[in-house]
Amino acid sequence: MTEVTVKHLWKEYGNQVVLENVNLRIADHEFVTIVGASGCGKTTFLKMLLGVESPSRGEFLIDGQPLPNEPGPDRGIVFQRYSLFPHLTVLQNLLLGLDLRGAPLSGKLYGARRRRALEKALPLLEAVGLHAAADKYPSQLSGGMQQRLSIAQSVICEPKILLLDEPFGALDPGITADMHALILKLWNEHKMTIFMVTHDLKESFELGTRLLVFDKVRLDPQAPEAFGATITFNIPLKGHRA
Repeated sequence: MTEVTVKHLWKEYGNQVVLENVNLRIADHEFVTIVGASGCGKTTFLKMLLGVESPSRGEFLIDGQPLPNEPGPDRGIVFQRYSLFPHLTVLQNLLLGLDLRGAPLSGKLYGARRRRALEKALPLLEAVGLHAAADKYPSQLSGGMQQRLSIAQSVICEPKILLLDEPFGALDPGITADMHALILKLWNEHKMTIFMVTHDLKESFELGTRLLVFDKVRLDPQAPEAFGATITFNIPLKGHRA
């Protein structure tokens, strides 16, 4: 079970208020889509969930416990730009997370532990349609294939929470439809809680079980940075829960 609770959350950078008084409760295995104007704190919210940013005020809890102030294997993230290592093959890129987690000093698993890692990686490559490309390098893959690999990288360590920051924004519409089907399949199979920032309102309704809208409710033309955004709409959606 993974429940996310946010209580009176604020994020400030000096005199600039980015987020103000955000309150939220997300149940286990929800698919949360997040929309809002550019610069209204959507990505900052994801960064706090990931653990690379800390709240200025308020509480951010996972299963009732304070969110760790550093990234961990319980949280994965996929960006719009592919986070792949160009000198590693598809399979090596996928195994890297397991290597670093299981052998942090050497960065490489051997023997029985290596075999177990392969037993986990190869079916996942099959699931994302990259089994035949296991020995190729990222430069030999299309954009859609690279994003499939980025998603597989984030899923292989079995995170409780998967964060997606406009992951399909740079893809062609036909490829995007395939990626939607893939992420829904992985979401249900791995029982993750997903938070996805998107600029596409249609996409947010099609994928999510809950839609959050971030916006500013207070504005001062003389001091545009004095007030931050908050959640102005929190809409339950039908979603695709299996």
